[in-house]
Amino acid sequence: MTYYIAPRFLHKLSVHITKNFLDLPGVRVPLILGIHGHKGEGKSFQCELVFDLMGVEPIHVSAGELESPDAGDPARMIRLRYREAADYIRTNGKMAVLMINDLDAGAGRVDGATQYTVNTQLINATLMNIADNPTNVQLPGSYDSEPLPRVPIIVTGNDFGTLYAPLVRDGRMDKFYWQPTREDKIGIVSGIFEPDGLSKAEIEQLVDRFAKQSVDFFGALRSQIYDEQILSFIQNVGFNRVGSQVVNSKEKPTFQKPDFSLSHLMAQGDLMVKEQRQLEEMRLASRYNRALHESQAPRIEASVPAPTPAPKSSNGYTQSQPVQKTENHQHSNGNGTATNLSEDVLGQLRSLISQGYRIGLEHVDARRFRTGSWASCATVQTQDEKEAIAALEACLSEHNNEYVRLFGIDPGAKRRVLETIIQRPEG
Repeated sequence: MTYYIAPRFLHKLSVHITKNFLDLPGVRVPLILGIHGHKGEGKSFQCELVFDLMGVEPIHVSAGELESPDAGDPARMIRLRYREAADYIRTNGKMAVLMINDLDAGAGRVDGATQYTVNTQLINATLMNIADNPTNVQLPGSYDSEPLPRVPIIVTGNDFGTLYAPLVRDGRMDKFYWQPTREDKIGIVSGIFEPDGLSKAEIEQLVDRFAKQSVDFFGALRSQIYDEQILSFIQNVGFNRVGSQVVNSKEKPTFQKPDFSLSHLMAQGDLMVKEQRQLEEMRLASRYNRALHESQAPRIEASVPAPTPAPKSSNGYTQSQPVQKTENHQHSNGNGTATNLSEDVLGQLRSLISQGYRIGLEHVDARRFRTGSWASCATVQTQDEKEAIAALEACLSEHNNEYVRLFGIDPGAKRRVLETIIQRPEG
């Protein structure tokens, strides 16, 4: 397979790397290059191609390494990897860079529900410190007086607007928005389908047919063309013998060249687009995602009785009214005991108990609600409805001017189900 490097990408990355290894008098060179843009457009892969072309050794950090149960570990790891790259430059006499993929996923704040941890603060502070002092990067508990070689830092991400603003300011980070042009896509897709004999005109038709798709779409499309042959192979050898044929066999199965005609590619591409639309239209996150549910849930004032039935929340349950404090709102819970809980809350409580779920309760004040920092109020272990109602009323009474939410706990799967806010603060 022939790989295509977009000229604009090559020029930007090569200049940034080279400039950081030059001694330009009176010129302050940003240490960090932030490459951002839409998902699936090949930012990381284009970087790897440029590194191979220039003979640059990348030292990698992924977004998954930017969080740890031990506060300070990710920041220490960044310093260690930076020093590792500097040591490679010093001992091998070759260029090296520190490459951090998906920085915004590991250190950004997407919305108010994103936790801002100690590690997040230290990562931002560490990167700013390294950008300001690239030749003096120390590890905790030790000090090395010998200056380090300057190591360019390349970071990729989708939305750098979620990062700490002082980190992305000019002077520390040079920004590069990557969105491939039609010519770039034609070059990249030509490389993807180079072994399959498609003409330039056919490549152009394919790119234009799926002009709104990312670069990764075309790689996935080529992979999907093999699915028919692989399914035929599985059916021929038997589903129960696939493992012995593809793992333990010395002779790996071979496949004939699939149908890479333009019409077949377009038909398979249309099926992939149909699956994308199905995903977008389902929007199941609106039913299962707590943060989305909370942000969209209608506000109901405790002091004003609702004249119409309560609106339905996105998880299918009725959004319950906050607890009413007056006697004329009391009613029986069905067991002869008066309760201030609304029928909606009682209905959800009974539904959870009848399904064998434990009852969980959490509360949070208005300030911490914006950051999603909920605190546990009670976990009802019993399946007795009276005890569950008593625990719920006690939590509502103790935190009568805070948000309170009710949820079920599946004891087998150890996961939450059916979270609903049942009280909101007044005012």
